[in-house]
Amino acid sequence: MRYRIFGEKLPAVTLEMEAGESIYTQAGGMSWMTDNFTMETNVKGGMMKGLGRMLTGESLFMATYTANAPKAEITLAASFPGAILPLELDGTKTWIAQKTAFMCATPGVELSTFVTKFKSGLFGGEGFILQKLTGRGIVFLEIDGSLVEKDLQAGERIKVDTGNVAAFESTVKYDVETVKGFTNVLFGGEGLFLTVLEGPGKVYLQTLTASEFASRLKPFLPFKSS
Repeated sequence: MRYRIFGEKLPAVTLEMEAGESIYTQAGGMSWMTDNFTMETNVKGGMMKGLGRMLTGESLFMATYTANAPKAEITLAASFPGAILPLELDGTKTWIAQKTAFMCATPGVELSTFVTKFKSGLFGGEGFILQKLTGRGIVFLEIDGSLVEKDLQAGERIKVDTGNVAAFESTVKYDVETVKGFTNVLFGGEGLFLTVLEGPGKVYLQTLTASEFASRLKPFLPFKSS
């Protein structure tokens, strides 16, 4: 399978697949494709895993597209301005991603839920449930805004504003920290808590979040009183 990511800040990915190759995505995720695919929609992994996916922002049903001929092409577009991150899983590493990050993957990749610690879920900005990616194959993730890669060494820490963590290896410790100082909390504009990531492991950050984008647009939207 070959792929091509295009579109700059409104990206999409086109996958060129050989006969018998497959990818799965949430229902409604396909933008266009050539006329040589078979589509099968089901609750991938069973009802419990499907319900778990719903908690991470994905749909209950997943659609699997299988190529019936060589050089079949299928295109999926991102739902928000940003970037598309391809991750190749070799069966030895586990990745944790923000809710709604999953775009599509080959069948050998398993999408499940990752439950954070109580404090991290309550104050970390991403909630208690994140996405967990395991297995072998390639997975494509949606990133909000521009993508930044950090390779943390053992014991190296980075503090990140709420929501700007896109994905990280499971070897990275994920926690939250209280912003110190009354004036910092009141006037600093960063909120009460910061996410703390500690290596070793790779981290992907994003420069924008959908919630921040929506809050900035809110003052300019027309308000209709009931």
